[in-house]
Amino acid sequence: MLRAAPGSSFLSLSPIYEYLTARGCVVEGERIVVGDWPVQFLPASNALEQEALAEAREADVEGVPTCVLTAEHLVAIALQAGRHKDYLRIAQFLEQDAVGTDKLNEILMRHGLLPKWERFKRKYLED
Repeated sequence: MLRAAPGSSFLSLSPIYEYLTARGCVVEGERIVVGDWPVQFLPASNALEQEALAEAREADVEGVPTCVLTAEHLVAIALQAGRHKDYLRIAQFLEQDAVGTDKLNEILMRHGLLPKWERFKRKYLED
């Protein structure tokens, strides 16, 4: 995720795409393929997304250091978006035990998403 310049809501991704395409990356729809990885750049447009960006973890991806959002933040962002495909993504994270429950609950509480989480659990996780 990227942040817009202070005082501006507009963020141009052109410099990123120009840099990457000049190095052989290919644009596919809303993503750019870096090596074998489709990557999507999004602006951090609210407090949850800004927090997710600030707490991103450094990871090594095929020898390249990069920052990756935590699973808990990705679940919270998907829950906030609330589309069917987001709920499927949440279910995948949960099925793979990739989410720390305590950390997720703290994030959901901080961003007022606990009621939405309870509705999600009732609809998708309870028999």
